[in-house]
Amino acid sequence: MFAMNTELHKKYKLKKCIPYIFLMPAVILIAVFLFYPMGSVFYYSLFKYNLAKPYANGFYGLGNFIDILTKDKLFYKTLWVTVKWVFGTVSVQLIIGLLISNVLNQRMRFRGFFRAATFLPWAVSGIITSMLWSLIYNEHMGLLNTILLNLGIIKKGIAWTSSLDTVFGAIVVAEIWRGFPFFVIILLASLQNIPESIYESCRVDGAGRLSTFFYITLPHLKQTIIFGTILRGVWEFNNIDVIYAITGGGPANMTTTLSMYMINQGIKANNFGYAAALTVIVSTILMILIYFYMKIMRYSEEGM
Repeated sequence: MFAMNTELHKKYKLKKCIPYIFLMPAVILIAVFLFYPMGSVFYYSLFKYNLAKPYANGFYGLGNFIDILTKDKLFYKTLWVTVKWVFGTVSVQLIIGLLISNVLNQRMRFRGFFRAATFLPWAVSGIITSMLWSLIYNEHMGLLNTILLNLGIIKKGIAWTSSLDTVFGAIVVAEIWRGFPFFVIILLASLQNIPESIYESCRVDGAGRLSTFFYITLPHLKQTIIFGTILRGVWEFNNIDVIYAITGGGPANMTTTLSMYMINQGIKANNFGYAAALTVIVSTILMILIYFYMKIMRYSEEGM
């Protein structure tokens, strides 16, 4: 009897361990490709580690962080550029995505074609998008200048990506065009989960389209909107391909975001310790912003 109980106990323990055994490969991969790089970045942020100045390398403690927060004026400029970039691109992408997803959710002829056409910008790579919009913005033969000249709105071509007055707006428009299908996709999927009977009840009660949108559609989309803006906000915060390919962060650092500033410090200036400290600061800022955004919007898993 005792031997039987011991055997059953062993089988029970083995059965409990099986889920953890299956999870181990994923845990190992996360540890290798996520936690180890994060730990390395934090480690190097405590050092002066500049390949161009090996004689000055060594432990620096919190010196890099102090230099960034107290001496680096470009840090605050790029932080402000990043805030404008993320807010401008994500907010407009959300509004456009909300409008188009509601239109594409209606019954209409060629609805499948219009849906596929709307998703096309999302399938285009950042480099191709940059080349396309660089041609559109070209001062001498660009499509935008040609249209404006023909309409008599401008007298001569404008250097959209070289002028301090227009460069930021130009790259924001290019990124909005590239990114709005993301919101269309997730919002359209969420719209299709709203029961049609709710809309029928609203029509019977005499509710108009505007009332239905604000009191039925938006509340049902709240969790999707919060989740989508967080994902898109983090992506735009770290996104540099369109900016780098069109303007390179110029002119006069008008389009240099924090992510681009980190890359410039690490790759161009070979100042890896400083770049690592910038990465830690940026990651902290992101986590704080996401936390307060979710608290303010009262995001909950139950609503998903």
